[in-house]
Amino acid sequence: MSQAWRIQFASDDIHPVRSNGSSVNGVHDALKVSSLSEKHTSRVLDVEEGSDYKDNGAQDRDIRKRQEFGGWVLFWLAYQSVGVIYGDIGTSPLYVYSSTFSDNPSYDDLLGALSLIIWTITLMVSVKYVFIVLNADDEGEGGTFALYSLLSRYANIVKRDPREESMVKMERYLSSDLKRPGRSFRSFMEHSGVVQALLKIVGVLGVSLVMSDGVLTPAQSVLGAIQGLQVVKPDITSGTIIGISCAILVLLFLLQPLGTSKIATAFAPIVIVWLLFNLSFGIYNLALHDHSVLKAFSPYFAGNYLVRNGTDGWRSLGGILLAFTGTEALFADLGAFNKRAIQLSWMCFCYPCLLLAYIGQAAYISDVPSAYSNPFFNTVPPGMYYPSLVISILAAVVASQAMITSTFQLLSQVMKLSYFPQIKLVHTSKIFHGQIYIPFANWLLMTGTVIVTAVYSNTTRLGNAYGVCVILVTFITTCMVSIVALIIWRLHPLLVLAGFVVFSCLDGMYLSSALTKVPDGAWFTLVLAILLSSIFILWRFGKEQQWKAEGEDRFQPSHLVTQGGDGELRLTSIFGGGELTNMKGFAIFFDKTGHLTPTVYIQFLQKFLATPSVTIFFHLRPLSTPSVPLADRYTIARTVIPNCFRLTVRHGYMDEVVSGDLAGMILELLRAFIGREGAKSRTPAPLPLNNGDNHTTVHDGDGGGGSNQQPTLSSPSTPSSSSATPSDNPPTTTTTTTANNLSSLQKAYETQVVYIIGKEQMRICPKTRIWRRVALGAFLWLRENTRSKMASLDIPVERLVEVGFVKEV
Repeated sequence: MSQAWRIQFASDDIHPVRSNGSSVNGVHDALKVSSLSEKHTSRVLDVEEGSDYKDNGAQDRDIRKRQEFGGWVLFWLAYQSVGVIYGDIGTSPLYVYSSTFSDNPSYDDLLGALSLIIWTITLMVSVKYVFIVLNADDEGEGGTFALYSLLSRYANIVKRDPREESMVKMERYLSSDLKRPGRSFRSFMEHSGVVQALLKIVGVLGVSLVMSDGVLTPAQSVLGAIQGLQVVKPDITSGTIIGISCAILVLLFLLQPLGTSKIATAFAPIVIVWLLFNLSFGIYNLALHDHSVLKAFSPYFAGNYLVRNGTDGWRSLGGILLAFTGTEALFADLGAFNKRAIQLSWMCFCYPCLLLAYIGQAAYISDVPSAYSNPFFNTVPPGMYYPSLVISILAAVVASQAMITSTFQLLSQVMKLSYFPQIKLVHTSKIFHGQIYIPFANWLLMTGTVIVTAVYSNTTRLGNAYGVCVILVTFITTCMVSIVALIIWRLHPLLVLAGFVVFSCLDGMYLSSALTKVPDGAWFTLVLAILLSSIFILWRFGKEQQWKAEGEDRFQPSHLVTQGGDGELRLTSIFGGGELTNMKGFAIFFDKTGHLTPTVYIQFLQKFLATPSVTIFFHLRPLSTPSVPLADRYTIARTVIPNCFRLTVRHGYMDEVVSGDLAGMILELLRAFIGREGAKSRTPAPLPLNNGDNHTTVHDGDGGGGSNQQPTLSSPSTPSSSSATPSDNPPTTTTTTTANNLSSLQKAYETQVVYIIGKEQMRICPKTRIWRRVALGAFLWLRENTRSKMASLDIPVERLVEVGFVKEV
């Protein structure tokens, strides 16, 4: 006789036992992920064991929580963040002064520009983003859409997918816990459809602007780096520059499947060396040239510059804002790293390097005003030109990684809140759970950047389109963080108002200057952002209509099926009251929600008026962890329908849960569950079926052999009468009941196994208005052409049954 791993009934341990010849093929494969060498135990959690089991099947561990790191892991994460986040803002010293001035600057103008750079980086990046905005994360996620998601957990401002409501951690404060202004503003938000729509549009627009920048930034940075070769080879043609740039861009995107951690580890040394070059060159120029530029630390010179130059000074802010491009990615990339790692890497390394770089360049330009035209290379110390050229090209190439990573992060957020179809998402790290890669977005982004590089062809034209998205996102962030401070952080309204006024004035000053570039090329990114926003909002509109159409199918199983006095099952009167015949076999219904009654099961009973011998509602619940221990993976509960079980399988993003023999794995889990029921058989009897309890009153045997009555898997703790005492259920009876249950289970399995999934077809109501019909038509087209979740499951086609049904929207 062969040996197979079998889950024992009397204990939670896994032991090799002799097979009786009817073992289930593939069970060993399905359970080998438990890693016996690690001494993990296997248990099947039922509703009596799980104290935190809720009616909707959700548990606290199902909700995403932010990761916290310390010690060397934190330093390692900070090191990685340098390679991804600071490439964009770190390469700004290459072009800020040349973008600000159009002629040799006077000493006063140079001092004013430097003062603006120093205070802008300090206030916009260090104070606003690093110390304030990073605290407004949504369980470790960053970006404008994370702010919107955070607000939605503290105020009732969004409609949620009913299937996902149990997975959202709502933390809305009691009205008495809020100060009066915060309470009034929250109430205004919750009762105003206009405000809710505005927040939705602003949150989506912020995501779209960053993604639009994600198309532009790689083209700008790589093309700018390759154009630097003209210094060495002046006769290089424009076609050659574009060709080399496109080839490097393709290579950069081909590296993305390696994952954020590997890419960051490889890119970090380049960015670190680049910033150290800037730091050392700045100190060198400050010591050798005009050190009086240190006066620029006084904000007086910034104000004097703007007052003295008037309109020209205001227009020059479009060049100075390039000193902090990339800050939007700093917040958006938060999910791939964490707050403390970013604060550590910025304040202890990047911030002082960049300050000294700009100060050193200003010291040199003060003595040689014409050096503004190429501020980095003209200020390089003797003998360091070629090393600087090489490292600057490498740094400019990797600068686009910040926007690529942020695009992945933001797209994953909009998918979670149903603003975009569920496309393939790959987690690339077992340690850092937020590091992801989205193939579809990667190849689409690559195509867009290559086209933009070829069409724009030089950095001057690209520069006109650059910067508008950045400052728009920072302004949106200021507004949304102010709301967070008022109703979530519960700060004093005057303090919130003061912060909002200061930062919105800064944002508004730079935004008004940047908008002058719209006719010269910035229109491209704005149009792209509006297009992306329209797609996101369209998908969300369609999903909300779909949820409304599906709302009629949300009820408990006891609302669908009842059991007569003779033990026969029938539909309730609401569904026609028809008798349900027994369909021999083992049926697995795929359940999207994990609670209530699966829609596919409702449709199946209504169409066939039959119920399988054994029914399983099978629900896969992905968690944001690499792996879920086998001991915590499975939850089984009886429903009020006889012989019907609900199985929830929690799994991490690196677990392979569905094996070639899914039914075999489920059979073994049910055997363990029934065995556990037998071990606890001396508990008081549960209530009968009609009372809707989670455990069902059932009977042994064939129940009289009626054609409409099916053999029932009894709960061993259930006596024949609700008034029976524990002594009425002796161990011998319990053993016999358990043996009969296992025999009926095995017989159903051996008869046939079917996997049943729903095939939902959406149709537009005939009398729908034209604009609504167009929007829903576009949504349904997108829905039909997006990836099916069932496509990734290894299910035998010959055992697969699809139940079709129609919903009108």
